[in-house]
Amino acid sequence: MKIGKLKKVDIRELWKDEASDFTPWLAKEENIKQLGETIQIELEVIEQEKSVGPFRADILCKSTIDDHYVLIENQLEKTDHTHLGQIMTYAAGLDAVTVVWIAKNFTEEHRATIDWLNRITDEQFNFFGIEIEAYKIGDSLPAPLFQVVSKPNDWSRTIKSAATIQNLSETKALNLEYWTAMKKYFEQHGTFLKHQKPQPQHWTNFALGKSDFHLAAVSSVRDNFLRVEFLIKSNTSKEDFRKLKEKFENLSYEKISPDLIWDELPDKKVSWVYLKKNANVKDKSDWNNQHQWFMETLEKFDKFFRPIIKQI
Repeated sequence: MKIGKLKKVDIRELWKDEASDFTPWLAKEENIKQLGETIQIELEVIEQEKSVGPFRADILCKSTIDDHYVLIENQLEKTDHTHLGQIMTYAAGLDAVTVVWIAKNFTEEHRATIDWLNRITDEQFNFFGIEIEAYKIGDSLPAPLFQVVSKPNDWSRTIKSAATIQNLSETKALNLEYWTAMKKYFEQHGTFLKHQKPQPQHWTNFALGKSDFHLAAVSSVRDNFLRVEFLIKSNTSKEDFRKLKEKFENLSYEKISPDLIWDELPDKKVSWVYLKKNANVKDKSDWNNQHQWFMETLEKFDKFFRPIIKQI
């Protein structure tokens, strides 16, 4: 068997200019998906060259799991202080809680700065340093590669958060333990679902590939039930709900469950479709069964709703 050898390609051979070449390339669906997989955030592009006062941010995205803003700043050279100042200005001006700085090379000083920002900010803020590279094998087409050089330290942040657990109510502490155990269950059993970081609340969100649409898992300690929800939170949620219901309601009973509930919620901004199951959330010996039901049901919801919301 012959084995090829990787050859590094100068990224300037692929993209001559940041604004006119690299940014439009990155904003394409298949490329922003690759970046999202690298940083483990499902991204949807909102706008290129987003105005922030007299400046322009390269790409503004949303995380489809919770609709928070993700700012991407590109640099096809070694990092410099100018771009560092820009990402901080843009982050403040756009209220972005995740910042992704992409560059050809990161200096040790700028890498250390990203690490420092992740240490001093709370866990809702995230800073990533990404080096962009490209390789080819023989006469193959060059393949871009995103290399993470700095990212949030989830371990240290978890330790920091753990110090506050003793101040949580009994129910909130149980919620946090429940979702943490479910995340571990999902990882052990394998799933394509994008899981939100566990929080001390009775719900957790899952990405669906489009902002204003997502899935949620709900566990009620007080009322003893589990629920999987497909939520529509767009400005046209009622119109979107009616379109989906008219076209896909009958099929959803076949593909997901005949017990599925479609509810427009006319007095609220949100509309939803959900499936509910009775369960004792306090019974830890039953958690594996509950987490299995969540995983199987969420996967059914994802496979059904993800492709059809692209039609809206």
